[in-house]
Amino acid sequence: MLYDAYEVQRSLLAGASRLAGLGAGWLNNPANPFSYSSMGPVVAAGLDVFAHASAPRGKPEFGFETAIVGKKIVAVDEDVVARKPFGQLKRFRKVDGVVAIEGQQPLLIVAPMSGHYATLLRETVERLLPKQDVFITDWRDAKLVSLDDGRFDLDDYVDYLIDFCATIFALTGKRPHVLAVCQPSVPAYAAVAIMNADKHPARPATLTMMGGPVDTRAAPTAVNTLATQRPHAWFQQNAIATVPMIYEGAGRKVYPGFLQLAGFMTMNLGDHLTSHWELFKHLVIGDEESADATRDFYEEYRSVCDMTAEFYLQTVDVVFQRHLLPKGEYMHRGKRVDPTAIKDTALLAIEGERDDISGIGQTKAALDLATKLAPAKKKYLMAKDVGHYGIFNGRKWRERIAPVVEKFIAANA
Repeated sequence: MLYDAYEVQRSLLAGASRLAGLGAGWLNNPANPFSYSSMGPVVAAGLDVFAHASAPRGKPEFGFETAIVGKKIVAVDEDVVARKPFGQLKRFRKVDGVVAIEGQQPLLIVAPMSGHYATLLRETVERLLPKQDVFITDWRDAKLVSLDDGRFDLDDYVDYLIDFCATIFALTGKRPHVLAVCQPSVPAYAAVAIMNADKHPARPATLTMMGGPVDTRAAPTAVNTLATQRPHAWFQQNAIATVPMIYEGAGRKVYPGFLQLAGFMTMNLGDHLTSHWELFKHLVIGDEESADATRDFYEEYRSVCDMTAEFYLQTVDVVFQRHLLPKGEYMHRGKRVDPTAIKDTALLAIEGERDDISGIGQTKAALDLATKLAPAKKKYLMAKDVGHYGIFNGRKWRERIAPVVEKFIAANA
């Protein structure tokens, strides 16, 4: 019933959004005398903000067409190099004329499966694209995956990462470098430990973890507190919904993206209200450039997708409630994941000083768990004055954090 009620509301708001957009356009039309009045721009700005806030959204595009390599502008092709029911491996293939750029290190960016699409990491990809051969996990919206394709849980996530690393190794002949942003730090770390233990030829050369919940007992945040204050049964009863019949995945149990978005919005409701008030003021005075920057952020932020119930519930249980990885009790397919097996993959842990989702120390714990890894292969960066999204987006990411990632990859290539 929850999902059906949401769909009814979404349909109603879609119509209202369209009408508001038409009204804003009419009020801003130079042929309309009211547009020259003192109230015209104010009313138009209010309608524009409402239209943008209530508009339905689908999966965004990365939209990369070119990249600068050295001093040359080269074309970028988005190639899907591996397809699975719940996600695909996408490669941003740089082409100079008709020849692919060679000699760069393969980098697998593991996008979080936490309610947003992989395009949330557009700036992450854009900054690393010139110097790396970039791949990314492009996860599917669970409501669009048929029940015939089976289930997807945390074990499957780890298996996908291992398979994707093997695909990259087969394509490039090089061991990939892996960069995991937030939630996937745990399954990526598990995959690295498993591949090291098996001496897998495609085991990552490096693993960079950014704002990841490796050990959420360190500096718990509001997200961690929510997970530990309620029993597992509460999440089963209150956070899981059934996909309606209008979607391909009808009947699948999911954690809806709109619930995840609501949770993130309420965590920083004051900031979001301020942003929309600033958007309104920019529109009133005609500052379209500033207004567009805010619109672009929320266009991506509000584009959400569903997770399978089994993946969500297992993650809550294993990562946030029982802390199995730092306790040495994490199991994959019935076999214990041993962090001490990591001996041949260099580790970089990055944390933001102002991260309100993964507190300081949660990601760094990954370095302490790998007791058999040489100290020279471990590196830690605490980014001052950086929040969670600033770790992988924005000026501080581009100027202060990305260079550290690039040097780390180059040093361990």
